[in-house]
Amino acid sequence: MKRLPILILGLWLSATSLAAQDNAAIEGVIGDQLQAFNDRDVGTAWSHASPNIKRLFGSEGNFGAMVQQAYPMVWDNADVRFGELRELSGLLFQRVLIRDAQGVLHMLEYQMIDTENGWQINGVQLLPAPDVGA
Repeated sequence: MKRLPILILGLWLSATSLAAQDNAAIEGVIGDQLQAFNDRDVGTAWSHASPNIKRLFGSEGNFGAMVQQAYPMVWDNADVRFGELRELSGLLFQRVLIRDAQGVLHMLEYQMIDTENGWQINGVQLLPAPDVGA
């Protein structure tokens, strides 16, 4: 009987450690893609896109043009802060607060999927602007 609490604690610690590793890996992928956009290295940014995104846009050129037009705060990001990583219906969503080149804050939510090539970005949604005081 004394082993059950130890087993439960061990499983919880193991799950917590894996979650922390996933969180760091996810932040690393998003951060790398954001830096790639700042560097205008669309090929590296494209490498972090999921197979679904790659099928949707067909080429890194199409993908880069879409990001530049639809997500200018991602294309020219000045500061990045990671928020909550949450699970919803088996999917992981990472909130990211981005300050654009003009200093305006934007909250985005990245859908992440675990693929054979590691974590990849499966979509990005712009959320309503956060209320941030001075």
